[in-house]
Amino acid sequence: MNDQITEDESKHGILEKIGGLGQTIIGEIETLAGVINADPLAQAEGEFNVEVGTIREEIEEDLEKQEEEEHPAGGSW
Repeated sequence: MNDQITEDESKHGILEKIGGLGQTIIGEIETLAGVINADPLAQAEGEFNVEVGTIREEIEEDLEKQEEEEHPAGGSW
């Protein structure tokens, strides 16, 4: 049963990473489509999605580092 929890947790972590990366990729495609179609709204939306995807990836990395750190009193700082 403990193995199942570990597998589910690792799958969930992978999905979160793909989420940030996926949003960045979709944003890049959307930006390119906006440029090709001369649609400034689509281009701006794509640029927004790239920024959000990048921020999500940074937050996820920071949370992973924070979880890996050991706290001397056992609490979170």
